[in-house]
Amino acid sequence: MTQEPSEGTTLPDPALASAVLEVEAHVGREGWDQPARLYALVDTHRFIAAEPQMAEMMGLAETAVPGSLTAIEQEQYNAENPIEEALETIVWPPTVDGCAVVIERLVLPPEVDEEIPTDPTEAAAFARQHPLRQEVRMVAGATRTGSTYCALRLKAHDDEQSVVDGTDLVPGLIELVLGTLREVDENGETS
Repeated sequence: MTQEPSEGTTLPDPALASAVLEVEAHVGREGWDQPARLYALVDTHRFIAAEPQMAEMMGLAETAVPGSLTAIEQEQYNAENPIEEALETIVWPPTVDGCAVVIERLVLPPEVDEEIPTDPTEAAAFARQHPLRQEVRMVAGATRTGSTYCALRLKAHDDEQSVVDGTDLVPGLIELVLGTLREVDENGETS
């Protein structure tokens, strides 16, 4: 169920939208209660040229569409660290065109916001025990050009037809993902 862009919102990048939805479907097939996952997004044709054997194993050579992005899971990511903190320290090399992250969280309806404790540990316990909690999987992706795309799936509606997607569904997570794509100058400083 794609969210229509609101006035003033740019249209989604089709390559990024496709990559985010492919990542969501892939992770969705593996079930729930997974750790956060991190993906580099690279231009598919450039990936095929740089890694022809891996691209062939992935079946990309036959199906590659010009301008498409391929998601490459970053297995060296330490799932023990909170992904939000890890994203603040990541800077991708120029060969990476974008980034996508997958997280699962408990969410509560806005009407209980006033009841949520301010202490993070207490807030987490409150969310775990609240009868209106929902488990949600969020995939947020961005490219170096500033394009963004998200996909959300509720555990209560666990099928691909119920995935909600759009450009700005998870603004805080999108900001963290965009931050990983900042440029680094010759002195190692980010801009």
